[in-house]
Amino acid sequence: MILIIFDFFAEAFGPLRLFEYLSFRSILATITSLLFSLLFGPLFITKMKEGQQGQVIREEGPESHLSKKGTPTMGGALIVSSILVSTLIWGDLQNHYVWTVLFVILSFACIGWVDDRLKIKHKSSDGMSFHGKIFWQSLVTLTAVTYLYLSSNDINQTSLIVPFLKEISIPLGLGFIILSYFVVVGTSNAVNLTDGLDGLAILPSVMVISGLAVISYATGNLFFSDYLNIPYLPGTGELVIICGAIIGSGIGFLWYNTYPAQVFMGDVGSLALGSAIGIITVIIRHEYVLLVMGGVFVVEALSVMIQVASFKLTGKRVFRMAPLHHHYELKGWPEPRVIVRFWIITFVLVLIGLALLKLR
Repeated sequence: MILIIFDFFAEAFGPLRLFEYLSFRSILATITSLLFSLLFGPLFITKMKEGQQGQVIREEGPESHLSKKGTPTMGGALIVSSILVSTLIWGDLQNHYVWTVLFVILSFACIGWVDDRLKIKHKSSDGMSFHGKIFWQSLVTLTAVTYLYLSSNDINQTSLIVPFLKEISIPLGLGFIILSYFVVVGTSNAVNLTDGLDGLAILPSVMVISGLAVISYATGNLFFSDYLNIPYLPGTGELVIICGAIIGSGIGFLWYNTYPAQVFMGDVGSLALGSAIGIITVIIRHEYVLLVMGGVFVVEALSVMIQVASFKLTGKRVFRMAPLHHHYELKGWPEPRVIVRFWIITFVLVLIGLALLKLR
């Protein structure tokens, strides 16, 4: 929005051309969403307390979590709001990638909002049915990735980049839709499963998005894409604005979500953040890098699948409790230790993921 205004006056006043630079606007987007989260966080928490919109705790979970009952939830609405405001102000609204990502984020946030509302209404940790949640996630994701497929005008936009092999990429055709579906839905639910401790999901999400921001800038820049020998994808650089907005909103939210949390993000936040990570990854065509950078999310999701499969097949549990972070809690790790160690692991994995760009 601001970009259109400044472009109009740039000819008369040269310094306004500064706002044409992607790096400058991404910094402003980060600052804007950060300030939005910090300023409106206390008001949001107060309103949620007044409305008695408190978290419902699983009775079968660790006993230490029972004290968290009633903590305001659905803080993801604050995250999504700050992302939306910041992106609309500083983003190029003529870029179709921007609208695609916003569509996915807002749609998954709505799914999460309904899920959270049902949990609060029925005072139960069970919200939407599993099949109902997957149906709506699938509908949104298939709509978005089908649009990306139909609007593509370069084979690189729908090809699979092969790790470590610089000259090889595999045209996926309709397989692009299938792969993208699993990336978006899988990532969204993996982040949702990780969101079980104070600040556990939000900072790793910020770290992964930071890594994706670097890749987005590189794929959208002819010089850097050529230097790294990755496909040049015009327009993807604008995703740095959304990444900046997510980073700012996430850090601002962490101010209130850090242990002991004053507010939880709820499904409205975790589903939206996970879907954002997934759809951005799909657009910039770096699924294999996400597999590395989002390793904590991957392991958390795998721990649940392994636990369920093992119990159904053998009647025995592999972990004391799934997702994995609860397993370590039940082993006696204090909650802050689990959180910080998962943060450290994610930081290392993001660095490794970025290093893989040069190893192609």
